[in-house]
Amino acid sequence: MSGKLKIFSGNANIPLAEAICNNAGVQLGKCEINKFSNENIKVSILESVRGQDVFIIQPSCSPVNEGIMELLIMIDAVKHASAGRITAVLPYFPYARSDKKDEPRISITARLIADLLETAGADRVITMNLHSPQIQGFFRIPVDHLLAGRILCDYFQRCSLTDCVVVAPDAGSAKRAGHYAIKLGLPLAILDKRRSDDSESPEIHNVIGDIKGKKALIFDDEIASGGSILEVVKALEKLGVEEIEACCVHAVLSGSAVEKLAKSSIKKLVTTDTVFIPEYKKFPQLVVLSVAELFAKAIMSTNRGESISVLYDKF
Repeated sequence: MSGKLKIFSGNANIPLAEAICNNAGVQLGKCEINKFSNENIKVSILESVRGQDVFIIQPSCSPVNEGIMELLIMIDAVKHASAGRITAVLPYFPYARSDKKDEPRISITARLIADLLETAGADRVITMNLHSPQIQGFFRIPVDHLLAGRILCDYFQRCSLTDCVVVAPDAGSAKRAGHYAIKLGLPLAILDKRRSDDSESPEIHNVIGDIKGKKALIFDDEIASGGSILEVVKALEKLGVEEIEACCVHAVLSGSAVEKLAKSSIKKLVTTDTVFIPEYKKFPQLVVLSVAELFAKAIMSTNRGESISVLYDKF
């Protein structure tokens, strides 16, 4: 669809939405989101969207469930205001870890979110670095799955990579970490990480690869409580790693993650702005790269009916 472009944002990550608009050369659409004393949410779209190509930006940021309702109500509002097409832009997809039924009597919640977005009226979705790429298959509408690998690798290629090794925190992330290793021209090591329950502190049992005396670059998709990454750091220290830097796409930094990471031996934690990081969550080792330009290009190409495959990467 080639039509007049409108971009709106919920409250989840307004700085990212503004940066995307700046890169796209589009003014952020006007809307009001009010929360009443009974916690009900009201959305008012303050400009006409009739027949227009509407993009609504709302990543999964705290408070997550409130953000989901904002997004669904915004989609419904522009749908009933006769928008020509509606694209939900979710740089960080909600409930992405709930992507399978690995216990009895639980919800595959990522599939539920997909159903809710379609029911609300979304015609397509743009997202980034899903916990499991197979989540795209939960949708019956087009999904564009952007990846931040090129942004992260471009950063590290400007740094010294002498005696570095890319470390995959577990076997499940080995393929993705392998793409980073190839891009950076570095060897790969894989940790045998096992999680026996729902706690966010798994155990490290073995390592595949040579890491003693090396500088380790840990690549993961997200950091929530920090328990998993800190277990990896402890294991690497015991195995004789000289220096540790970590990298993730989605820095959720929940609970006491900031305090723990700031006190850890991690020299640098590189992430992106898919999740809004307030000032009180920032610490000296944190480096935040922006994904705004990539999303702006995806939005503009989608609006013009152009292929965005050139924006995809292997990781």
